[in-house]
Amino acid sequence: MNRRELLKMIALTTGTAMIGGKSLFAFSDAGQSDHPFSSRDVERLDELAETILPRTDTPGAKDAGVGEFMALFVSDCYTPSEREVFYFGLAQLEARSRAAYERDFIALSGEQRIELVNELDREAMAHAQQQARRKQPTPAEALTAETQTAQNQTAETQSSQEHADSEEAFPHYFTMMKQLTLFGFFTSEVGATEVLRYEAVPGRYEGCAPYNGEPAWAT
Repeated sequence: MNRRELLKMIALTTGTAMIGGKSLFAFSDAGQSDHPFSSRDVERLDELAETILPRTDTPGAKDAGVGEFMALFVSDCYTPSEREVFYFGLAQLEARSRAAYERDFIALSGEQRIELVNELDREAMAHAQQQARRKQPTPAEALTAETQTAQNQTAETQSSQEHADSEEAFPHYFTMMKQLTLFGFFTSEVGATEVLRYEAVPGRYEGCAPYNGEPAWAT
């Protein structure tokens, strides 16, 4: 599985394109975060990732150090706005855990973690589907809407609506966490060599390949 195939798999699994994915193909000017993750944060991310990809007869997310990878990716590749969503999600993970089970996420049993993660996953998929259904207006519709807004709304109301629209445009925080779990694991040494089929030098030169008369490849 190459990186492009992995990004497609992540998009299909989470219902949206890889967040922060542009940084993987080109220079990113997002700037580094001034909100470093604590060791407790990394531990919490490790446990969340392990719930998503647990160790079975093959290594799990903790074996690949996915928590540390997530913290690094968010700090270096996410935009400031995306980071805020992720930080909010990390706090929400604890709040939801305490509300449902009266304990921190790390202290939950395996069954309780799975229940909470499944609930968050359903919410995230519903959010992604809602975003996908949002109709993009034609230029004429957009112009009509802007004119109507200018006539019927005050500047304060319009600003509040724009803020709400911009928040709705962001992905669900669990989508970010799930994407980084998958990406971090399958690009790690553990994931690549012990879970996926690994070939150190793909497409190697075969000097004595048999020839059966077929034409050469065009590309």
